[in-house]
Amino acid sequence: MNELELKYGLNPNQTPARLTRKGGGALPFQVLNGRPGYINFLDALNAWQLVRALREAAGAPAAASFKHVSPAGAAVGRPLDEAERRMYFVDPALDLSPLACAYVRARGADRLCSYGDWAALSDVCDEAAARCLQGEVSDGVIAPGYTPEALAILKTKKQGRYSIVQMDPDYVPAAQEQRDVFGVTFTQGRSDLEIGRGILANIVTRNKDLPETAAVDLLVALLTLKYTQSNSVCYVRNGQAIGVGAGQQSRIHCTRLAGDKADRWCLRRHPQVLDLPFRPDLGRAGRDNAIDCYLSDEEAPGLLAAWRDVFTVRPDPLTQEAKRAWIARTLRDTALGSDAFFPFPDNIERARRSGVRYIAQPGGSIRDELVIDCCDRYGMVMCCTRARLFHH
Repeated sequence: MNELELKYGLNPNQTPARLTRKGGGALPFQVLNGRPGYINFLDALNAWQLVRALREAAGAPAAASFKHVSPAGAAVGRPLDEAERRMYFVDPALDLSPLACAYVRARGADRLCSYGDWAALSDVCDEAAARCLQGEVSDGVIAPGYTPEALAILKTKKQGRYSIVQMDPDYVPAAQEQRDVFGVTFTQGRSDLEIGRGILANIVTRNKDLPETAAVDLLVALLTLKYTQSNSVCYVRNGQAIGVGAGQQSRIHCTRLAGDKADRWCLRRHPQVLDLPFRPDLGRAGRDNAIDCYLSDEEAPGLLAAWRDVFTVRPDPLTQEAKRAWIARTLRDTALGSDAFFPFPDNIERARRSGVRYIAQPGGSIRDELVIDCCDRYGMVMCCTRARLFHH
């Protein structure tokens, strides 16, 4: 297939719309089911690059959950503990493969933002991964292949309209890429910077103890940022992005946004949240929204006032003191990546509140010494990668 006609572009008024390959030739994917749109393919092709690179860097199956051309979450396939199974609504009887674990964890980074996501899988989609996708509100998936059992399951989603794309894993794009803006063509070299263990070699803080687990977390953060709309900051724990702050004009707002998401992820593990008495007929999306409101100071009173619509019994609120204590006690040894340098130490101060101990950022600010001093004050480890990762 050399060309794919699309229903419309970013918006219904933007027609005609189609996909072709630069220089001609066949498109590097096949649509096995559904009718993906313009934004779907932007998500799919960016997400595929992320999981392919993450698979290579971490040496484990990887998955991503994309919305509006930025990852809501990304993760490698590590086993889920009991709390994670509960907070992500995983069927206790379901035997999860490493690939299934990767998707559940990627989706679990920010379940509200992942609503209606586009999923990407680094490996051939197996039955376990398909069953995890089956239970979520999702627009489509891209993977290098699908087992017959997985394909049959996925084709039942959205009344048979679920978009399924198979990517050619051997496809290599052209070295130059182009885009048009207002009738002007921009040309640049493709962002082919390899992100591996060597990018973390330049440790600038007094504390230079970077365990392998933390190094992998930093690589997850940097690779996630490489495909996140800039400015962006990413918090990672145990191979899983737990907070992505994308598309902000100032670095501190990225750090705050991502940190607030990391805190919210942590609070979902609180026993009081895991034991919320939801109505049995309340679906996953309703539970996610209820949890978000329950943890929000502004919305919680209204939610509790209407508790009969959500809960079987009115739950006690989770106090600010309890939230702060839980985060301080459980959110530790977090890794943080930034797609460009930190201009001020205020970012470090905010990161510390979400348990950050390991940081990777390009460096190069005129205030690098102040930022490093702030890290040293808290015993953090910081790598200056000298690699900016802007993505637009």
